[in-house]
Amino acid sequence: MAFLYQQQVEALNNGIEHFIILTGNCNEILDQLPDESINCVITSPPYWQMRAYHVKEEHSDLVIGTERKPEEYVKNLTLIFNKIKRVLKADGSVWLNLGDKYHNKNLMGMPWRVALAMQDDGWILRNDVIWHQRKGTQSAKDRLRDMYEHIFHFVKNKKYYYDDDSIRIKPKKLPIINGKQTISATGVSGKKYRKQISESEDLTQEERKEALKALDETLEKIRNGELVDFRMTIRGTQRTYHSNNSKVSGRAKELETKGFFILTSKAKGFLPSDIWDIVPEDQWRKDAHYAVFPAELLRIPILATSRVGSIILDPFMGTGSTIVAANKFGRSGLGIELSDQYVKIAEERLNTNQPALQI
Repeated sequence: MAFLYQQQVEALNNGIEHFIILTGNCNEILDQLPDESINCVITSPPYWQMRAYHVKEEHSDLVIGTERKPEEYVKNLTLIFNKIKRVLKADGSVWLNLGDKYHNKNLMGMPWRVALAMQDDGWILRNDVIWHQRKGTQSAKDRLRDMYEHIFHFVKNKKYYYDDDSIRIKPKKLPIINGKQTISATGVSGKKYRKQISESEDLTQEERKEALKALDETLEKIRNGELVDFRMTIRGTQRTYHSNNSKVSGRAKELETKGFFILTSKAKGFLPSDIWDIVPEDQWRKDAHYAVFPAELLRIPILATSRVGSIILDPFMGTGSTIVAANKFGRSGLGIELSDQYVKIAEERLNTNQPALQI
């Protein structure tokens, strides 16, 4: 069986196949996959005691999420991700989506229980993305509505593949205010900073000279299209970001030694934040027992942490959203799923001629 799986992975690597679905228990199948054969993993395991999953009776004991105790759930998931670590390439990434659970009116903190256990198992946590779903209902009247889930980005090594340019948000063209072209994207012209520097009693003459020089150089870069925006902090005028203690803040130290610092936004754009406003997808929801990844939720993980032609693995494939998105972004998809019903839906989706996603 291991040889068969190795052949299938090679078929994905060589472009012979664009997707392969393996039906069965991911715990067993992961043991058969070749070492460091997967570029990226994007998955959403069953949440603890949250949904009923359609599997054959003989497989009911294998379903993650049906454990009686949260500790058992965390242990089982940690063991699976330990196996994923073996098949993941050295520069690979894992994106893990988990929702939380109230039990006896107590919020369990399940996503963080799993994330901390994975850190204890050697994983490096790079981001905790908050997926704000922007809609939902709630019957409880003694607490606020829960509108978000966690998406954790894990890596196995400090150096890993990350294409930041592919996901940067491109800046808008410089606006026109009162009929005049502004200097920066937010209308900052530098006049206020120049006045503050010239009139400052907290800067020495040499510091004022250097501050004006740095301001002029920044404005020139904006005129040349290298930068789109900037902010200047001057000693005694603006507050320091985060901390005034130079022992813990590099910006505070810069302010202490130079009398100023400048923050800039490069013309190639800025990286997205760790809060994503994305409405859950409904098109392929066939019943009330499972959720479907929105395509937009998969765009950043796929583009940032995998190359064209890479293999994207989803060990809890469900209805195949990760595999569909992998194909549409020019990657190969490998899905593992225990439920025959979900495999059929995934195959239907993958065999439907759909337009490519925009990169």
